[in-house]
Amino acid sequence: MNIVYLSPHFPPNYYLFCVHLKQAGANVLGIGDTAYDHLRSELKEGLTEYYRVDDMSDYDQLLRACGYFTHIYGKLDRVASNNEHWLESEAGLRTDFNIHGLKVHQISRLILKSEMKKQFRNAGIAVARGKILKRHEDALRFIETVGYPVVFKPDRGVGAAHTFRIDNEGDLDRFFEMKPAFRYIMEEFVTGTICSFDGLADRNGTIVFHAAHVFSQGIMETVNEDRDMFYYSMREIPEDLEAAGRSIVDAFDIRERFFHVEFFRTPDGRLVALEMNARPPGGLTTDMINYANNIDIYAAWARVMTGQPVNLAYSRPYHCAYIGRKLNKSYIHSHREIMQEYGYMIVYHGPIDSIFSAAIGNYGYLVNAESIEKIEAAARFIQEKSGG
Repeated sequence: MNIVYLSPHFPPNYYLFCVHLKQAGANVLGIGDTAYDHLRSELKEGLTEYYRVDDMSDYDQLLRACGYFTHIYGKLDRVASNNEHWLESEAGLRTDFNIHGLKVHQISRLILKSEMKKQFRNAGIAVARGKILKRHEDALRFIETVGYPVVFKPDRGVGAAHTFRIDNEGDLDRFFEMKPAFRYIMEEFVTGTICSFDGLADRNGTIVFHAAHVFSQGIMETVNEDRDMFYYSMREIPEDLEAAGRSIVDAFDIRERFFHVEFFRTPDGRLVALEMNARPPGGLTTDMINYANNIDIYAAWARVMTGQPVNLAYSRPYHCAYIGRKLNKSYIHSHREIMQEYGYMIVYHGPIDSIFSAAIGNYGYLVNAESIEKIEAAARFIQEKSGG
C-alpha cells in the first residue's frame, strides 16, 4: 500500500505517524521541504522514500513529487498529513491522482467557517450567529442585531491568526483601517468555557477512539492577550458533549481521519458549536491521549489507514494536562522546583516549536493525575507569576 505523507517532520512528534505506517506494512512516501539529512533517524527509518521540494506551498512541486512516486511505486493509495494547513493540498492531490478520500469539491465544508455553520445546523447543534463580512455597513447591521462584543475571523483560517474581538465603534473603525485581505466572517461573542470532542474514525465512519478536553481559555484570548495556556482531558465525558460530537462527526461524514470538534459550554450549561477540524487536536494532544489512556493513537491511526481492524481498549485512568509557559513572562518557580514538586506527575516536558509558541507557550509540561484537583494545583504552581 502506497501512502504519501506531506511534511512528515512537522510537527516534531508527528514522525510517529510515519513510523507506525511503515510498521503496518505501508510504503511511506514523504514529501517535505527539509533536507533529508535533517530528518530524525526514526523518521528516516519509517520512510520508504523522501522527496524534497523547495516550497510545500507550490502545488506544482507536490504534483511532480507524486508523479515521481507513481512512476516508481505504482498507484498511490492514500495521501495524508494530519495537518490542517495541508488539507487543500491533500484534496488536490487526491483529485488529480484519483486517490481515495476527500476531493477538492468536498473540502469547503472543512475549511470555511461559514460552511461549518451550515453543517452544525444540519446536525441540530446550536451555533453562534454569524455572517460573511463584506462592507462596514454589514458590520453595523450585524452588531445592531447581536450587540457588542463581536468576533471577526478569517472564513478560511487556522488557529487564531488575524482574529479580532470588537468591543466598540472605535475597535470597529480600527479594524477597517487595517483589515487584512481575507474574507472575514462576523460572529456574536459567546461567553463560556471551551471544550472539545476529539477522536479517530475508521474508513466506515465508525469512531474507534474518542476523548474530550477542557481549555482554560480560547486560542484567540491566549494569542491576543498573551496569556498562558492550560488544558486537560476529561476522564468522564458529559453525555450531551458526546452526543453533540458524534452528531457532528456524522454530519461531516468523517472517515479515515482524526477529528477535533470545538464547543463553547455557556454559563447556563448549553453547548454551542464553534469549529470542526478534520485533524488531530493540536500541539502535544496526541501524546496526551496516549498518556491518559495507556494506548498508542499513532499506531491506531496507521491501522485505520491501512484498512486493518482497530480494537482499542481504554478506560481513561488519568486526566492528562498540557501546561505551558512563555519566555516573556517571569514565573515564581524554576523548572528545577517544578520537577521537585510535581516530577512524579510529569510524564513529559520540553520546548515547543516557535510557530506554536504564541498559542501554547515556549515550554510545555504534560501532567498525569487521577483527579482534577491535582491537575489544577500543578497548573497553578507551574504558571504562577511574580507579582500574582
